[in-house]
Amino acid sequence: MRPLETLPPTETLEIENGLSLVPRVKLNLTIHPALPSVSKPIDEWQLKRALIDFLKSSLSVSVTVPEEDLQITRLKDLKKRKRDEPVAHGALFIRDLGFLSSRKKSEETEEEDVKELEKKFLEWRSYVAEKMDGIELNLEGVKYNLSVEIPVSDDFERMKKDWEELHAFRNRGYSRGGRQEPDTIVLRGVPSRWFAEPRVSSKPSMLVTHTIFSTFGKIRNLNVAEDDDLAKGKDEDDLYIGIVSGLHCKIIVRFEKYQDFYNALKVLCGRSLQKQGSRLSADYEVTWDKDGFFRNSRSQNHDKSSRMQEPAAERYRSEAPRREPHVSQLTSSDTRRKRFKE
Repeated sequence: MRPLETLPPTETLEIENGLSLVPRVKLNLTIHPALPSVSKPIDEWQLKRALIDFLKSSLSVSVTVPEEDLQITRLKDLKKRKRDEPVAHGALFIRDLGFLSSRKKSEETEEEDVKELEKKFLEWRSYVAEKMDGIELNLEGVKYNLSVEIPVSDDFERMKKDWEELHAFRNRGYSRGGRQEPDTIVLRGVPSRWFAEPRVSSKPSMLVTHTIFSTFGKIRNLNVAEDDDLAKGKDEDDLYIGIVSGLHCKIIVRFEKYQDFYNALKVLCGRSLQKQGSRLSADYEVTWDKDGFFRNSRSQNHDKSSRMQEPAAERYRSEAPRREPHVSQLTSSDTRRKRFKE
């Protein structure tokens, strides 16, 4: 596999287990009525047609988007809508980005060519977002205003700025631990079965997940869990379209080196996950861990070990059996242990 530093944002990266990271542009859409007192539900089909036509005819390069790559969620009950709330929101995915790639080989170094492509990609993405933002849509005589933004989980430079500011604040003054840098990635909304052991379980496997993410560098800690909160914990009208409880997992990866974390997050930003033989694209969300997940886990384990000093009867009373979601956790030392079935 080529070094991640030399991977252009328009190129697909093949990783382990038949998985590929495929480039795409994602834009979040919010639709407000021009008149706050609208009482008629927005026509989803007409809205999609209007946006698809705009992309074909109003950009510097005509862009064709299949209807399934334009996801819209309408507000179900307009009577409960507040005057400043949108009537619909959604997401636009542009997956055909071949026109952004260089048509001829650059005479410059490979690194400079990658930087040029990256600049071209970011400028074009911003151009599309700015061009679409604020346009007025006339659907069956009712006017709507469109707001468009680039998701935070797709904006690597924005996330980088956030962690640099946060850690600059945390590292002020004297610190016994020295300079702290982020090292952990959080990935949500990926199909559990793509990270499972075939013919063993449909639940995500720690060992399979470790193999896949080792593509990006040496792993210090790994946590895999079913991501039921992605479906259950969100409002019914939220943007998690197509998310079904129990079918997706949340993966938290802590790398040994900051540079591996950096490269992995940059590659995961602005891409979707695809599996060989499947027509599905997993449009996951990725971010960096701001909350110290593994440090907090160690604190909890310390608390549990302290509780071993409690009387047995008290301990049993406080630890009544309860159903827990499927969770696996691994540290770098566990990778040398004998293979096991989950």
